[in-house]
Amino acid sequence: MNKPKTILVTNALPYANGPIHLGHMLEHIQSDIWVRYERAVGNKVFYVCGDDCHGTPVMIKAAAQGITPEQMIEKAGQSHRADLQGFLIHYDNYYRTHSPENEKFSSEMYLKAKEKGYIITKKISQLYDPVKNMFLPDRFVKGTCPRCGAKDQYGDNCEVCGATYEPTDLKDAYSTVSGAKPVLKESVHYFFDLPKAHDFLQDFIHNTDVLQKEMGNKLDEWFKAGLKPWDISRDSPYFGFKIPGTEDKFFYVWMDAPVGYLASLKNYCDKNGIDFAPFTDPKSDIEMVHFIGKDILYFHSLFWPATLMAAGMKLPSHIFVHGYVTVDGAKMSKSRGTFIKAATYLKFLKPESLRYYFASKMSNQVTDVDLSLDDFMAKVNSDIVGKVVNLASRTAGFIAKRFDGRLAAAPYNPELLGRIAQVRKAVMAGYESRNYGDAVRAVMEFADEANRYIDKEAPWVIAKEQGQEQKLQQVCTDGLNLFRALITFLSPILPEVAKNAAEFLNDPLAFDEADKPLYDHVINRFKPLYQRIERSQIDAMIEASKEDLKAAKAVSAPQAQTADSAYEPLQSEITIDDFSKVDLRVGTITKAEEVKEARKLLKLEVDIGFARRQVFAGLKQAYKDPAALVGRKVILVANLKPRQMKFGLSEGMVTAAGPGQDQIFLLGVDDGARNGDRVH
Repeated sequence: MNKPKTILVTNALPYANGPIHLGHMLEHIQSDIWVRYERAVGNKVFYVCGDDCHGTPVMIKAAAQGITPEQMIEKAGQSHRADLQGFLIHYDNYYRTHSPENEKFSSEMYLKAKEKGYIITKKISQLYDPVKNMFLPDRFVKGTCPRCGAKDQYGDNCEVCGATYEPTDLKDAYSTVSGAKPVLKESVHYFFDLPKAHDFLQDFIHNTDVLQKEMGNKLDEWFKAGLKPWDISRDSPYFGFKIPGTEDKFFYVWMDAPVGYLASLKNYCDKNGIDFAPFTDPKSDIEMVHFIGKDILYFHSLFWPATLMAAGMKLPSHIFVHGYVTVDGAKMSKSRGTFIKAATYLKFLKPESLRYYFASKMSNQVTDVDLSLDDFMAKVNSDIVGKVVNLASRTAGFIAKRFDGRLAAAPYNPELLGRIAQVRKAVMAGYESRNYGDAVRAVMEFADEANRYIDKEAPWVIAKEQGQEQKLQQVCTDGLNLFRALITFLSPILPEVAKNAAEFLNDPLAFDEADKPLYDHVINRFKPLYQRIERSQIDAMIEASKEDLKAAKAVSAPQAQTADSAYEPLQSEITIDDFSKVDLRVGTITKAEEVKEARKLLKLEVDIGFARRQVFAGLKQAYKDPAALVGRKVILVANLKPRQMKFGLSEGMVTAAGPGQDQIFLLGVDDGARNGDRVH
């Protein structure tokens, strides 16, 4: 018997500027299955994750919504936790990178690396917005990808070909803040001296089993091109941690994001009285295992281990890399409704259906997983319902009715039940190596054998024969013990089904007991364990995903019109037909009062001649005395669909302009214009 291991397992951190979709769920499901298996075989696992909170995208989106980054992080965290729990992903601790623990670790690791000579500074030419007078972080710049020529790509990486580059490498670059063409301006930046870690990284990647071989070969491209110092700093404005000893320099998001794994674990250890020190001690035998997508390979296998090494901390034991998710053989598409949010999926389908389908397609290779919706429905209905659950439903009734729920004292086919131990070895090998597809195939091949046995013996026929009570009880007992083994082997994938099956069988479904059948044992009454997927459910999910896209567009348009962010990018061009849909009317504010529960809202009543409209407007910080607004002529978007808010119904939008909430000014008209006049 091997000594139980202690393992820290992490999942890549979801970014805090958007919802979780099925592409994200592949990895969460993959790591959760592995954790459940490792625990099932007796290993002690600490399973942590959290939200990746820092960087320009969070700052931009929070500003566009008129909220602080901290408020946005809180909203994202609540949404992400709900999605993960909905898919039965049970982290010991789900935290965030914007935390005191992460700031402490990031600063300490930086200072240790600096002591060892791994931190260098140099002046760089950086893009600068001459209109807004500010340096432009990566995501404040867009242009044409220098590798593939794709337009409108961000300044750090191309979303089309996956290339990473410097913002200055972009062609036809423009500022997303003002639309202006950026100019080059010098700035002092801080770098991690990656070339100094060249020999260490070569050994780490090629002389250990940390990475899949093909990923090690992929990283050779970096070594052949020559490692370059890694820029770990960003200029203000930037949402993140300030670099120790500086006034206006911040850690680049990828400097502190992986540190978030340790911060989440430290937070968990502190709350539960667990000694954290061994998890970072290079001499401890605790394993650190990362599950990541191939798009963040470089950060986890070059920058992260180099940072840990420089800080004198424990290195990753394994970095498991997976591919992307496609739907029906193509990249997920918002317009086709195949860009499916986790929350949308859960409205229509069971989480374990996707867990099972993904598992059946997973290997330890870095290959994409295709969610073929027709195959998905067929496989779940055939395997979970038709082969596994049906095995119990066809035999449990006889045990309940004829034998008061008591199983036979001996098997009818001991040879078949004796094969469970052999199947368990194959299943365990599949889980351990992350070849979940192999584990599922081993289970389903045995399920086919079990069902052929029940079909052959036909307990429904035996039940009609005189003097066959013992055989009936034994055959049905065999069927239920075969079901017990199958569902035990699938328990890391189908935890909720396994939980209900355990209650039905009155047994904990222990992995190491799966080959020891239950005899002379009382079970509970069988209840349906799973339902078939109907095509209508999938169609409804696709349509709802299209509606998600429409809703997102509807929300983004008013946000752009309010112009309440200093960092609001220029919007895409519209036609005169688009503009003609907006009905702008002259109105007079007849009432104005503060909404005490809201940070930025004033409640206005606007007379537009033929109607009076109640409007909630984000003007509180700019107009401290609401009463002074009474009598002001304004321009109102009169045909905006009313929106039910927490404080009441908002029936329009007053137009305003300015660089920010505390510097925003209502747009007005000359006195000659009358209430209700159309604005042309």
